[in-house]
Amino acid sequence: MSDKRHNIDVEFFRQLDRFTFMVRKRISTAYAGSRRSIHSGKGLDTIGYRSYNQGDELRSIDWKAYARSEKLYVRQFEEDKSLTTHILLDSSKSMDYTGGKDPSKFEYATMLAAGFAYLVTKDNDKFAISTFSEEIDITKPRRGRKYLLNTIERLETAKVGGKTEIDECTTVYGKAISSRSLVIIISDFLQDPKEIESAIYRFADHDLILVQVLDRTESSLVIHGHSRLIDLESGVKMDTYISEDLKNQYQKKLDEHVNHIGDICSKVGAEFYTFTTDIPIFDAFFHTISRRKW
Repeated sequence: MSDKRHNIDVEFFRQLDRFTFMVRKRISTAYAGSRRSIHSGKGLDTIGYRSYNQGDELRSIDWKAYARSEKLYVRQFEEDKSLTTHILLDSSKSMDYTGGKDPSKFEYATMLAAGFAYLVTKDNDKFAISTFSEEIDITKPRRGRKYLLNTIERLETAKVGGKTEIDECTTVYGKAISSRSLVIIISDFLQDPKEIESAIYRFADHDLILVQVLDRTESSLVIHGHSRLIDLESGVKMDTYISEDLKNQYQKKLDEHVNHIGDICSKVGAEFYTFTTDIPIFDAFFHTISRRKW
């Protein structure tokens, strides 16, 4: 387990504040705590009526209208609906990797998670950031700046280690979500594609975003010649010769893997983004927010 501290600079939030100001209209649409919805049943203000349908709540029937017309009508209300955001952050050992002076994948992913939580907090919506590897550390969704600061403090000292059990962890977490939510999974997604596929389908009924974080040396193999490769999660070492042909095969396999994830996301209406840790964090934010479907 890695015990190093993952610092999130105060300046990061200052820049994020300026960023949210620039794209405020987009953000307020994607994470609006004051979104309006037409809903039958208990609400704030009556905005109209419609005919009663089997399955509607009896308490929503306007009996005065029935007395006048002898027809059943249901009151429709306009109510405030808040959006709960669940952020699942991969804290497995593979996320501890960095190929150079750029931040580790986990540090980059943590900034993304903290940034998304900050955007949600600005509209006073609930959020939770839960870390997962072999097991998932579930946190309860709450709202407020104090909760955000406590969450950041927890992430800064989060331990990184273990293997990624994304299928099992999302199965457990799925049982903790009680209503349709925004679910953001941040990982390197270098796992069995069948397990990733299961996780995607598990959250298909939610507003789902997958963010893949890779190191530049993973997205484009630059080493050449005799090399020792180490699996960070299992510790297995392999001595091999990296030829141009092997690099081409690696790139082909990686592209197929990433494209497969993207295809499954498209099939269920989810969004999928891939970033390398050398990409400025606000470029990643802007790309994600500007591409939101609404």
